[in-house]
Amino acid sequence: MNALISNLGNWLDNRTGHRQLLSEALYENVPGGSRWIYVTGSMLVFAFVVQVITGIFLWMYYSPSSQNAWESVYYIQNELQGGWLLRGVHHYMAQAMIVLLPLHLLQVVLCKAYVAPREINYWLGLVLMLIVLGLGLTGYLLPWDQKGYWATKVATELMSLPPGGGYLQKLVVGGSEYGHLTLTRFFALHAGVLPGLLVLVLGLHIAMFRKHGITAHSSERRPDEYFWPAQVLKDSVACLVLLMIVVAVVCWRGAELGPPAEPTESYGAARPEWYFLFLFQLLKKCEVVGASEFVGAIVVPTLVMIFLFALPLVAKVRFGHVVNVMVILAIMMSAGYLTYEAIDHDNFAARHRNDEPSDPEKRLLWQERIVDSERFHEAQQQAHHEYERVQELVDFFGIPREGASVGLVRNDPEIQGPRIFRRTCASCHSYLDPDGAGIPGPEPPEDWDGRTPYGAPNLYGFASRAWIAGLLDPARIESTDYFGATAHGMRDEEGAFKSEGMVEFVHENLDPSEDDVKAMAITLSAEASLISQRDADAVAKSDGTLDAGREAMIDTYSCTDCHRFHQDDDPEMAPDLTGYGSAKWLYDFIANPARFYGDNNDRMPAFAQHPDEPARNLLSEHDMKMLVRWLRGDDHDLSLKLRAQVSAQSASTAEP
Repeated sequence: MNALISNLGNWLDNRTGHRQLLSEALYENVPGGSRWIYVTGSMLVFAFVVQVITGIFLWMYYSPSSQNAWESVYYIQNELQGGWLLRGVHHYMAQAMIVLLPLHLLQVVLCKAYVAPREINYWLGLVLMLIVLGLGLTGYLLPWDQKGYWATKVATELMSLPPGGGYLQKLVVGGSEYGHLTLTRFFALHAGVLPGLLVLVLGLHIAMFRKHGITAHSSERRPDEYFWPAQVLKDSVACLVLLMIVVAVVCWRGAELGPPAEPTESYGAARPEWYFLFLFQLLKKCEVVGASEFVGAIVVPTLVMIFLFALPLVAKVRFGHVVNVMVILAIMMSAGYLTYEAIDHDNFAARHRNDEPSDPEKRLLWQERIVDSERFHEAQQQAHHEYERVQELVDFFGIPREGASVGLVRNDPEIQGPRIFRRTCASCHSYLDPDGAGIPGPEPPEDWDGRTPYGAPNLYGFASRAWIAGLLDPARIESTDYFGATAHGMRDEEGAFKSEGMVEFVHENLDPSEDDVKAMAITLSAEASLISQRDADAVAKSDGTLDAGREAMIDTYSCTDCHRFHQDDDPEMAPDLTGYGSAKWLYDFIANPARFYGDNNDRMPAFAQHPDEPARNLLSEHDMKMLVRWLRGDDHDLSLKLRAQVSAQSASTAEP
């Protein structure tokens, strides 16, 4: 048996010469012996090999289509056995390569491995660095989620800044619109073109390294050693530690996935990956000092790269090496500081809310950063909520053939409702729960005198019993949760209400502690037929509460002198209360509030007053229905039922 193996080895060596190649690789002389500082190069090669292996397996399940890309990543992340680990290792090992690149560059510069005769090998290393950064940029879009889509859109729009950049942008994007062709181009670059270039340049880089060897010199204190076993052991330990760190981070955090990309819905927390944040912050710095984006996005990075390529030439002059080291350290420290500053600005509200400066100019900047930080985290929370909602829908319905974005997200009020509300309603209305969570409305102007309208009621829980009870409470109806920020709730200089309407009536006539006022709130809320109150409304009907409330509205407080309420005549002085808060009532009210308020309408636009000419409306019929269903909370109740059913299905599946 041994003779057979020996003969087979001799035959293979005779044809390939593998023994000599292996001997040259393992028994290469290392001047000055093995060192830990040399491990960064091997770690980068190891990280790339891991990326290739994990990338191939991800490729087996990934679909580079705008209709199926997110769905395939969702399947990898949540359905494929071990898929979360596979994707996580690929995601974080890419970031590990970004960390190792500057460390390896610094090692090369410190060891003077960039001077003659090693200039070409150094330049090849810089090309490899640019390719790796290109892989990071192109891979960011592939999950086709909100974060990746909008961050990539911002990044590629910078391509149009230099002369002729518009043509390059269209070539990369696949036209003037971001969509399917953009995704396929980025996938081709990420999985084909750039890895192929990296393998080619890496081969040249290693060949040049083998030709010129290591720059270190031997001494009596550090004699020469062979590459095997000491340096191989150090490289292996370093690579193993790298892999353990990456796996630990994957188990701790996992690879992020947001809701499916929506080109019509901008993402307020769109940021590049952390390793590009310094460029993002540099653009903001240029904006502050009045410089153009061209300077921050093109000029400064180009000058930095020119300097890096010129390092071997600078080293030829006296003290050139010292200058190179100092400038390299300055560049790295500057990039690190800009990255820290970008992260700090995004978390400014949490870290500096209590640090309000006394100087007016500094206070203005402080307020702007607080607002920007709050919007950033609000957008993140919204994306997190939307992703959880999509998970619920997928768990219950599965992913439809047309994709999650079209088949689920577009037709889900729990996702579309807040999006539409933020775009069209939040400039006046808020949607905040009792704890203050939700969608904020407009802030009062700094010079607000209490007499100029700036907002509209908080619509959280609209038409519910609690909301109606607040409407009939003299202490609350005048607050900004109801009419305190509208013309209907304004008082003149003498303290009298400017509008002789609902607010004044409630103040003069209603006591929320009286039983008939409570009955009126229940009766009016029952008009909405809210799913969440269906059982309670049935009880109120059977015990006579609805009849008592109707009697109080008509006979005791004469609400029908102004409002129509299940009667033939129409006073036309205030909104019709028949079916108040129902889906039809709310749809008609949003479509054309003039039908309810007439000349008393306070700045409320008509969003769909042209049913026969849909193109002229501010909102489509579909968007109107999504908004109405969300405001009424019908689908929130359905969401709770879906969660209960999914949990029950999971429990039954787990039973033996």
